Amino acid sequence: MSHVKAGGSSKNVHNNAGARLGVKRFGGQKVNAGEVLVRQTGATKLAGPGTYMSRNFTIHAAQAGTVAFNKIKKGLFTGKTTRRTQVVVE
Repeated sequence: MSHVKAGGSSKNVHNNAGARLGVKRFGGQKVNAGEVLVRQTGATKLAGPGTYMSRNFTIHAAQAGTVAFNKIKKGLFTGKTTRRTQVVVE
C-alpha cells in the first residue's frame, strides 16, 4: 500500500512586509513633478488635474505645485453616483 505521511500545519508563514500604502503628500504641501502623492490598492482616490495614475494605481504629480484634495461626484456604471476624493496639483 502506498502511504503519505500526515502533512501537519505550517505556522508563521504569513509574515510579509507591509505595502507602505497611504497618502504621502498632504493638502497644502508643495511638490515637484513626478513625486508620489498617494499609494493605494485600487483607485480609491482619483487623479485630477496636474496628476496622473500609474499602473499600480499610485498617483503622481505631473507638474510642480501645491497638493489639494477635492470631493467630487463620480457616476458609476450602474447609474448610481458616489462621492470620491480627487487629488489635484495646482
